Amino acid sequence: MTSSGAPRHRAILATEVLPLPVPQRPVPGPIAVLPTAEKLFTDAVTDAGGTLAPLSSETRGLVWLSYSRSDELGEILAAHPQLGWVQLPWAGVDAFSAILAAHDRPGLLWTSAKGAYAQPVAEHALALTLAQLRVLHTRARATAWDSVPAGRSLYGRNVVIIGAGGIALELISLLAPFGAHVTVVRRSEAPVPSADRTVPTGDLLQVLPEADVVVVAAALTGDTRHLIGAAELAAMKPEAVLVNIARGGLVDTAALVQALATGVIAGAALDVTDPEPLPDGHPLWSEPRCLITPHMADTPEMTSPLLAERIRLNVRAFLEDSRFVGVVDPARGY
Repeated sequence: MTSSGAPRHRAILATEVLPLPVPQRPVPGPIAVLPTAEKLFTDAVTDAGGTLAPLSSETRGLVWLSYSRSDELGEILAAHPQLGWVQLPWAGVDAFSAILAAHDRPGLLWTSAKGAYAQPVAEHALALTLAQLRVLHTRARATAWDSVPAGRSLYGRNVVIIGAGGIALELISLLAPFGAHVTVVRRSEAPVPSADRTVPTGDLLQVLPEADVVVVAAALTGDTRHLIGAAELAAMKPEAVLVNIARGGLVDTAALVQALATGVIAGAALDVTDPEPLPDGHPLWSEPRCLITPHMADTPEMTSPLLAERIRLNVRAFLEDSRFVGVVDPARGY
């Protein structure tokens, strides 16, 4: 948590909230917080009126706080079929895809933190975009004065955002003062009101040639892996830059390495990579057109209070009206 009086990101919903039909509502009951019962999150449960209890046959809700111990979560679900609601800790649930598939059953509701971390991640996306356009990655590596003018303004640029979740919505608001022209590419054809244009994923290749900046902010699923590959990079203009703050697997790393090395695009700024962590000696580390931050678009200082607020909201939903936030569709994987 931040210290008392320090600024913190607001706890936004950034995702649709609808009450579940009565037959789909989980049965309320005691809630366990695992694998470590951190005080910030146990307080969130009790603040919302929930009853904390060790995992037992009476437990009906589970707040799972580990991203890496998914196998253990699977074992718990197998041993406790009475669990009706599981809250996951992150916006993306790709690390839990096997567990979601194995335990996709009636009576088990999954929620994630999707949308909760949108503001800090969108802020990072803007920072990476500005850094690329202003060639800060080159300036930061320089060892001598360079008098050759370089750098472009973001004002009035065409920005293509792939994905229409909370990060995209927050980023659009951050881009507004720059007068950027925003196109959102999404699975659904429903328009994003704050965007200048919304197109379905099938039209991605049609909008890439006009983009100055392409921001990847989609969920990683079986259908979206390598959404940006050699064909998509070739469709971008040579002056365009790519920013990925979602998941590394959305971009074909080998194709990106080739595109940067041959000048197919002007640059890439990545907070996520595939593989991750990116191994020492990987070509992207020495690529002068690439800027990498090590999956730090949001940090525990930023996310902990936001996750606590998500837990509070969903504990109230669990106990009262089933207006859950961040409901996960196991079949879609997000």
